[in-house]
Amino acid sequence: MIILEAQNVSKVYGHGTAVVQALDGVNLKVQSGEFITVVGTSGSGKSTLLHILGGLDRPSSGNVYVDGKAIFTLSDDELTIFRRRKIGFVFQNFNLIPTMNVYDNIVLQIGLDGNKPDEAYVKEVIQVLGLEKKIHSLPGNLSGGQQQRVAIARALASKPAIILADEPTGNLDSRTSQDVLGLLKITSQRFKQTIVMITHNESIAQLANRIIRIEDGKIVGGGND
Repeated sequence: MIILEAQNVSKVYGHGTAVVQALDGVNLKVQSGEFITVVGTSGSGKSTLLHILGGLDRPSSGNVYVDGKAIFTLSDDELTIFRRRKIGFVFQNFNLIPTMNVYDNIVLQIGLDGNKPDEAYVKEVIQVLGLEKKIHSLPGNLSGGQQQRVAIARALASKPAIILADEPTGNLDSRTSQDVLGLLKITSQRFKQTIVMITHNESIAQLANRIIRIEDGKIVGGGND
């Protein structure tokens, strides 16, 4: 089952002589449960692609389908609600609320949607990520690796259609990075979670089921052609 699809997605920034073609006719299909990485050098378009796949930026042309929904047919308000319900994000800067404890950070988005968390499922996620003893701690009392585990748990908690991870180990040391990446792989398998992760690190990319290579805004390897 195709859970995520980009159809002829292009993105242009600027005008006149200052035009930058960040994405150029990208087509991509991701199957439910896949763990894929998108690799490319700085400026290749991988971050732009991730932001458009997640509805954080709109394409100049083309569309993206998440769980069968053409997300750019939605208004900004509708898209915000759709993201909250269907897309989980993991960023390298964690983006945790410093005044809220670990558990409240994990279930925050569920509450914003007016729903109650699936307590048994959230408990399992917390256990898999090794956070049982930290649920009452504030983010400032956690290591970088622990904060990123909380961010992963938060992304998983709402049972999204997809999780998009943007250089999730960019602020971590090499050993902690391996731990976090291992946990991403485990959660992908354990919860049958679809994950798309961007990275510039080839060794990190090898953890994925499939590697997508992007250069100059075009997919040059690992796509569906």
